[in-house]
Amino acid sequence: MPPADDARVTVGDDAPDARPALVALDTPRDGVPPVVATPDALAEVVAAFAAGTGPVAVDAERASGHRYGQRAFLVQIRREGAGTALVDPAALPDLSSLGDAIADAEWVLHAASQDLPCLAEVGLRPALVFDTELGSRLAGFQRVGLAAVVEQLLGLSLAKEHSAVDWSTRPLPEPWLRYAALDVEVLVDVRDALAAELEQQGKLDWAREEFAAVAAAPPAPPRVDPWRRTSQLHRVRNRRQLAAVRELWQARDRLAQEQDVSPGRILPDAAIIAAVTGTPATPRDLLELPGFNGRGARRHIGVWFDALTRARKLSDADLPPHTLPSEGPPPPRVWGERDPVAAARLARCRAAVTAIAAEHSLPVENLVAPDTVRRLTWSPPAGPGPDGLPDQGQVEAFLREHGVREWQVALTAAALTASMPAPGPDDPVLAAPADDDATAAAGPDA
Repeated sequence: MPPADDARVTVGDDAPDARPALVALDTPRDGVPPVVATPDALAEVVAAFAAGTGPVAVDAERASGHRYGQRAFLVQIRREGAGTALVDPAALPDLSSLGDAIADAEWVLHAASQDLPCLAEVGLRPALVFDTELGSRLAGFQRVGLAAVVEQLLGLSLAKEHSAVDWSTRPLPEPWLRYAALDVEVLVDVRDALAAELEQQGKLDWAREEFAAVAAAPPAPPRVDPWRRTSQLHRVRNRRQLAAVRELWQARDRLAQEQDVSPGRILPDAAIIAAVTGTPATPRDLLELPGFNGRGARRHIGVWFDALTRARKLSDADLPPHTLPSEGPPPPRVWGERDPVAAARLARCRAAVTAIAAEHSLPVENLVAPDTVRRLTWSPPAGPGPDGLPDQGQVEAFLREHGVREWQVALTAAALTASMPAPGPDDPVLAAPADDDATAAAGPDA
């Protein structure tokens, strides 16, 4: 897309080895459209997008740091022949008519797995997806945020200064709307450039498999004991304290839901841990602890103290276990003691997967999920191989059962099969694997 002369500003770099100057993307080419917030305005958008052509760029803005939950407060879409639309799902909670109008098109999103759940809540469900964030990972890009990808592929500078604002604000300020429109301004251009890059690397078919899996993924099941995700929970030493964390977390969650406020704005996680480890005897003692000096925390001091009191009165039988039962393998840090052969097997398989990922410039976690490798090496299917281990066909079947895509199976199955037998007397001794994979943070499909 050639930048409009009146909407782009050159960004220079005085360094001797500077890359070509970037061009700032600071104004939508068609201007900032009005927010669509009435049924009549939505009907016009539906007609325009149904008549448009080509892929549809889609994005959503949430207010998770301000409001309760992960629902969308603005939906941005753009299509050739239709322009850009900014739709208010708070005013129009059913956008299924818009979803129907673009149902047959390819939807281009960045980090699709983050936006698809909140889009589905308002009736927007794609059949075909192109995920520019996931595609950038597969292409081997070191930085995969939207601004970095736009810079690398298009030579444009895209500001992200409004990414964490409260999108539930009404009316939305014009600078925020400009930012939101720009997020879909060049998304189809990114898609085209990235598809060409993936094609050149021989990875476009791999990417298509990944995108299909993203589009077809079912909703995530509710978390079991979500309170166990409280920050600094490792500081809690016994089941009684765990019960106190649970009671405080659940009390906070009820208030947050009632008030439609992000839980952390009512009471920070650090305050929950301080209350549990500080054993306050009175509400006044609780007010002296770190994190309880905020207005929200002080207003509900009775709620917090009652939660701590409930935890103290629970019978031992009602206390939560230290950890949840798991149907998967134990933490790898204990494998060396429990099953040294499995520990060596995991180390060898990890090394094989890491080598394949490096060969193809892929993040390890996007080649095959670390949890799948752990499950395979801890409890491999019985087979005709050495020590009763599986052959390659059985390894391939195992991988498919665990959601590994065909391109990933083709790259990894043979190496994983060869790495399954325990080291022989002439093989180097591999250290027991640590819990943490020596990889980058997992992507959407990790």
